[in-house]
Amino acid sequence: MAWALLIIAGLLEVVWALALKQSDGFSRFAPTLLFAVAGLASIALLALALRDLPVGTGYAVWTGIGAVGAALAGIVLLGEPATLARLVPVGLIATGIVWLAVADHSAA
Repeated sequence: MAWALLIIAGLLEVVWALALKQSDGFSRFAPTLLFAVAGLASIALLALALRDLPVGTGYAVWTGIGAVGAALAGIVLLGEPATLARLVPVGLIATGIVWLAVADHSAA
């Protein structure tokens, strides 16, 4: 259950990052509200997941999901460039997330 909460928390981090971009410096109400709600929900779910997961693993996976998801969402939804110089590091982060999750699961 902790892993499911952590994954949802990470996906909500992507939501708040996109909403932050769309808020135009907090000048647009709806995206600003979405940012606040998604941000609080993301942190709350992270806190619940950390009851059962090591903080290093949980935080790294949470931020990694957010970073990879935000980068890919920027490419797909916002037309940001999908260059090799951007995709390789994103792939390395994704590999690190999976590796860390597998290592943590194997140690349990």
